[in-house]
This record gives sequence, structure tokens and C-alpha cells, in this order.
Amino acid sequence: MRIIFMGTPDFAVPTLMALIKSEHEIAAVFTQPDKPKGRGMKLTSPPVKELAARNGIEVFQPVSLKKDAGEYIDAIKALNPDVIVVAAYGKILPKEVLDIPKYGCVNVHGSLLPKYRGAAPIQWAVLNGDEVTGVTTMLMSEGLDTGDILLKSETKIGENETAAELFERLSVIGAELLIKTLCRLETGDITPKAQDDNFASYAGMLSKDMCYLDFSKDAFSVHKKICGLSDWPCACTTFLGKRLKVYRSEIVEIDTSDILNGSIIDEKRFVVSCADKAVRFVIVQQEGLRKMSSEDFLRGRKIQRGTTLEFN
Repeated sequence: MRIIFMGTPDFAVPTLMALIKSEHEIAAVFTQPDKPKGRGMKLTSPPVKELAARNGIEVFQPVSLKKDAGEYIDAIKALNPDVIVVAAYGKILPKEVLDIPKYGCVNVHGSLLPKYRGAAPIQWAVLNGDEVTGVTTMLMSEGLDTGDILLKSETKIGENETAAELFERLSVIGAELLIKTLCRLETGDITPKAQDDNFASYAGMLSKDMCYLDFSKDAFSVHKKICGLSDWPCACTTFLGKRLKVYRSEIVEIDTSDILNGSIIDEKRFVVSCADKAVRFVIVQQEGLRKMSSEDFLRGRKIQRGTTLEFN
């Protein structure tokens, strides 16, 4: 099939790579414009653009497919795609674009739809403590992730797996599922299935307002918040007057019902009491310092048992 690929971040890279390695023809890649990043605010290309450029694929970077509809819709029509593949593109496709390809526009979405429609399905699956998640390929419609389902692939979420780790795993699963989907679309061996809106949920964007940990909650909730917000925007607390980011944790089976919430009950392993049990900080980063293991962070620091972490 002749394909236009639309995607932007790391999640989309394995899918584009799978298409490059396949027998399909990639007519062009659409991705978001370059953006300034880092302390120097250097203009940086999206990962998808870098991969496309390395493979000699023509790249388009519209600010909006709606505002610049005339120019880019004409370009898409001229490219004559059989299908448009979308993976974490980050832009809304107008109906004029959805109607162009023979086989429609196929989206690779990081959840088991209709659960977790929206911008952050992977993170919310972890934040909510789900045991299972996956990837869905679907035919795109004008609604937000409301199109007919093509195929699904499930996977279990690890007990201590972070959203960043799950993000990487699902990107690979999504690439494999997309190739299967295209094969079955081309042969007609697939029946799109309408989503049941009664089971739909929305996974809104994350914000830095969510970051501070509340140790009056149960250990599972605290642990999953740490896992779900890693690596961005990252769960945090205040330790000895400074902000402390927590990237990784694990639950410790200790009864803390009679211990003050948020107090350090093991100063050598950085174990902190919650409402019912405790969590151990595994990877941390205090402001002004690099990310490191909790053992390295505590080494050389005289921390008294009972020191309380603050909630801001």
C-alpha cells in the first residue's frame, strides 16, 4: 500500500520504522513543527522527522491541518495515499483529510479503546492501577478516538512498571499491530467494530499540578502515582526544605497504621510511611542534583528516622 505517515514523538518511531522495513511504500511523513528545547532553547526536530530524514522520506510540518487546509490537503491528494497511518501525531485531522485515502485513516492508540480516549492513555492506565492495558488500531472519525476498532493487543502492566517504560513497550506492540492491521485491511480480512460509548473514559493531559505526593493515601495509590508520572511531570515531595522528585518506587509490606504519614521509617533504604503500608523510593532527584538511586542519595547524609516529608 501507498502510505502517508503522521506522527511526532518517540511513541511513533517504532511504527514508522516498521513501515520502512515493510513492503509498503511511504509517500511522505507529516509531523509537528520543530520546537525549541533545553536550556539553550535550541530548535529541535521531532523524533519522527529525524527518522524520516535519515531514510530520505519527504517531510511536511504544518502548524495546523485545519488552518492550512487548502495547501496541505492538496498536497495529500497529490500524494494519492491508499491509507494514512497516524501514531501520536498531536494534530486534529479534518474530515477533508479523513475522506482522502481509499482505506481511510488508521490510528495507533495506546489503550484498549473505548477506555482512555484522549492525550495520555498510557499514563492514566498506570496512575489508576490497571493490571492490563494495550494498543488499539482504529479507523479515525471526526470524534476524539471514537472511530471503529480494527484490532487490539493486550499486555499486563508490571507491578513496578513506570509509564515511561510502558510507553516504550506499547510503542513496539503498536508497530507490530499496525503491520497486521494493514495486511488484513488490504485483503479485506477485517471487520471494523463500533465502540460502545457506555464503556468510554477520557485520559486528559497531565500537568505539574498533579505532582506532589499525599502520604495520607494508601501505599498503592502513592506508588502508582510515582509510576504513572515518571518520567514527566514526575511525582515529588519536599525533603529537608528542597523539592525531591521520585522516579521509581516499590511497596513495602509494613503496617504503618500507627505511624505518622510521610515519615521516614527506614533512613538507609528511604522507606516512607503511608496510610496503610509504606513505599520505598528507588530513584530520586533533589533540586540542583542529578538523578540517582536512593542509596546514593542517602549515602553521606545523616537522616534521622522519623523525619517527615512535606506535602505542598
